[in-house]
Amino acid sequence: MKILVTGGAGYIGSHTCVELLNAGHEIVVVDNLCNSCEKSLDMVREITGKDFSFYKCDILDKEALTKVFDENEFDSVIHFAGLKAVGESVSKPIEYYHNNMTGTFVLLDVMREHNVFNIVFSSSATVYGSPKTVPITEDFPLSTTNPYGSTKLMLERVLSDVYVADNRFSVVLLRYFNPIGAHSSGKIGEDPKGIPNNLLPYVAQVAVGRLEKVNVFGDCYDTKDGTGVRDYIHVVDLALGHLKAVEKKSGEGGVHIYNLGTGQGYSVLEIIKNFGEACGKDIPYVIAPPRPGDVAICYADASKAKAELGWQAERGIAQMCKDAWNWQSKNPNGFCE
Repeated sequence: MKILVTGGAGYIGSHTCVELLNAGHEIVVVDNLCNSCEKSLDMVREITGKDFSFYKCDILDKEALTKVFDENEFDSVIHFAGLKAVGESVSKPIEYYHNNMTGTFVLLDVMREHNVFNIVFSSSATVYGSPKTVPITEDFPLSTTNPYGSTKLMLERVLSDVYVADNRFSVVLLRYFNPIGAHSSGKIGEDPKGIPNNLLPYVAQVAVGRLEKVNVFGDCYDTKDGTGVRDYIHVVDLALGHLKAVEKKSGEGGVHIYNLGTGQGYSVLEIIKNFGEACGKDIPYVIAPPRPGDVAICYADASKAKAELGWQAERGIAQMCKDAWNWQSKNPNGFCE
């Protein structure tokens, strides 16, 4: 298949590009590089030994995106492009709604004009809001606690309505939990611009000496040690989930929804401990006030993805931390510095 990967220079996008190329697919990447670096795509080429086209393009720019579609015949689209930080979304709701919503509207419009009807959408466990019980299954009630999550939930509804209006569409909604880790080569990994918003790159930058200490946001949750519990999934497992989704569901009309997670929850302090073991040093941390929009505990039931896609997470927390440290130690300043 020939697959357009929007946001393909980003963390999850670049790892997915590796798995798509290794599986023999042809890819084209679109990315505006607002929170990524083109060097990650050079590393994808180096890892796979394969070349592909890259367009520096914002999906909000319909004219530029139309040119990409005019110059290629796509079978499917994997849509990662979007702003993604929960905390930042609370302080910048207008930017998040405009970028994530409008960008997807433009993408869908151009897809329809070019008779491309297969899309795998990067959704999120944030659409479950603050779940009453765990593990979370795909039929749980949906709600959100922050603007980032709201954009994902609204776009799930938009994509579902698009299918109702035109049954040629195959829509896959992948609700994934907390991706961490890096490619085992250490050539690509999570490389946020500025101060990281997510836990693992922040811990890694403390370990490598770029940051002083980890801020643990809240120790008063109803969890084993009072800190938030999340389902952390290795980014390569997550990438393989996208590969399975695009291979299994392209051409199969409908709205197909899957959790991608491990089914295992780890607290913030457990992650800090495991990363310390991976890098061989203690990670200093301080307790800070809880962040608005965060939930106490969140982990997946991913049995539907196993049954229907033949996918399950294979890599454990030790491997996640080991690979993240391998990336960070080889790239102490990341790509973007």
